[in-house]
Amino acid sequence: MKPTRSLPGLAVGRDGARRVTRTLPEEVPVAVSFNGTTLAVMMCTPADIGDFAHGFALTEGTIERLDEIESFEVLSQPKGIEARFWLAEARAEALEARRRHMIGPVGCGLCGIDSLEQALRDLPRVPDTALAPLTYSEIAAATEALKGLQPLHDQTRAVHAAGFLRPGKGVVLAREDVGRHNALDKLIGALALAGEDAASGAFVLTSRVSVEMVQKAAMAGCPVIVAASAPTAHALRLAEGAGITLAAFARAGAFELYSHPERIETGGAHVA
Repeated sequence: MKPTRSLPGLAVGRDGARRVTRTLPEEVPVAVSFNGTTLAVMMCTPADIGDFAHGFALTEGTIERLDEIESFEVLSQPKGIEARFWLAEARAEALEARRRHMIGPVGCGLCGIDSLEQALRDLPRVPDTALAPLTYSEIAAATEALKGLQPLHDQTRAVHAAGFLRPGKGVVLAREDVGRHNALDKLIGALALAGEDAASGAFVLTSRVSVEMVQKAAMAGCPVIVAASAPTAHALRLAEGAGITLAAFARAGAFELYSHPERIETGGAHVA
């Protein structure tokens, strides 16, 4: 399945109407199954599905390590895509104890869970690591740098992106999707499959920072989130508790720090 489609439309303005063709992002249901049972169905852009499935499995806690996977395949079906995992027996038994069924539209990463406890689950605290301090200029330029790694956005103007910022290297990897949480899962999966440690850099987001974005960063062990838009109040409380540095409104050469500012060199500016 292709990630975009060119479709006709009619542009209407004060001077009349004209026919146009727009490249639009595709979205399809992606079923993620484990040992023959579907755990979740998410609406996704049909690109980097392997990255998405692995990132989703890791951030949802379905697996803790890639070596718990015995086999994996992506299958195109008439009505969507199936990402199939077969897990080692011990992990499959643990999964049965916490199985849930979830239908996730692109605007929400929490739809279909069956309890308040699952929505606000306890998060691991991201440990202080050997992450080199990120500079003011790296954070201020991060979202602009991410734009250079967004080919689907350039074509459609309708998808989100998540990028990985490595200190001293800039944004070195990015993934895109119609869903902001899907884009982050794709990035986390790509990092894991490449053997890259999420603790060695920062996640850069084109979107707002809501609860599930902080949850995914904490599960991946990433200590810094840089976002072009605002955090929610609860997301900020989660970031504070999980030990995550949260920089928001990162655009036009400036940003705002809301939690754990010690990881960012602010160039001598006072941080209360």
